[in-house]
Amino acid sequence: MPTVVIADDHPILLKGLKEFLGEQGLNIVGVANEGQGALDKIIQFNPQLAILDMEMPNKTGLEIAAECKKLGLDTKVILLTLHKELYLYHQAKELNLSGYILKEFALDDLSKAVSIILEGGNFFSEKIFEGMKENKFQTSENALTPSEVKILRLIAGGLSTKEIANKLFISERTVDKHRSNMIVKLNLEKKHNSLLVWAQQNRHNID
Repeated sequence: MPTVVIADDHPILLKGLKEFLGEQGLNIVGVANEGQGALDKIIQFNPQLAILDMEMPNKTGLEIAAECKKLGLDTKVILLTLHKELYLYHQAKELNLSGYILKEFALDDLSKAVSIILEGGNFFSEKIFEGMKENKFQTSENALTPSEVKILRLIAGGLSTKEIANKLFISERTVDKHRSNMIVKLNLEKKHNSLLVWAQQNRHNID
C-alpha cells in the first residue's frame, strides 16, 4: 500500500483529503496542518508521496519541496494550489515536483495523478494552461511589445520604476502603465511584486 504524508492548514480540506486518499487505498502515515510539521513527518516516515498545500504557515509547499530536494529524499511531492500563475508552475518544475494540482479540480485530478506519479510520471492540472502558453510574451494573441520586453528585462534585473524611467528616458507614469499592461497580458495577480517575481522566474526566456 503506497505511503503518503498530507498537509493543509484548512481542517475541513485536510479531513476531506484524508478520507478521499484512504478510499483510494493509500496508507496515510502522517498528517500536518502547517509546513514545518509536514517536513518533519516526511523526514521521519520517508513516504512515497507527499501531498501538500502550497500556502501554509511556517513553510510553504514550495519551500518543503526545495528542502526535500536538498536532503535528497525520494518522496514524490504533489502541490495543491489555488494559483494558476505560470511562474509558480515553472518554479515547481525546477524543484522536480511530481504534481501541481489546482484545488478546485483536486478530487478529479488526484486519483489520476497518484497512479501516474507512482508509476514514475508527472501530473500537472491542464487548467493551468488554459488560455496561456509557456512563453506568453512570444505568442501573438498576448504578445508583449518590444518596449514591454525591454522593461521586463530591467524589472528582472531588480530596477525600480524610477530607475527604469531614468534609464529609458521615459516618465515613471509610462513605466507604470507598461507594468499594468504586462500584468494583464501575463495573467498575473494584481499584487505589487507579482511582475517582479514572474520576470525573475522567467529570466531565461526573456534574456
